[in-house]
Amino acid sequence: MQIDRFFHWLGEFLGDALRVIVDALSALFAGLGVAIERFFDGLAGSLGVSSSLINLMVLIIGVWMLYRGIRALLRRGFVGGLVWLFLGLLVLGWLIR
Repeated sequence: MQIDRFFHWLGEFLGDALRVIVDALSALFAGLGVAIERFFDGLAGSLGVSSSLINLMVLIIGVWMLYRGIRALLRRGFVGGLVWLFLGLLVLGWLIR
């Protein structure tokens, strides 16, 4: 009878502990999802574009092109750097307008 109570208590304790962990992780990831959504909404709003997935992908590609251009210029690849910078500015200019 005594051993029965111990295992019952142990089961309840482990169940409660798991419940707290799952609830905490759920709240954390829900908050993280809202934060990411607000970040993208603010970013798209400041650029004057809608926050669709296509626009965000085009934005990432344009910034990546600018990054490649700056890296090429730092490595003294002036022609390649200027081409990458021009393409990045072209893509970002098209997106923002």
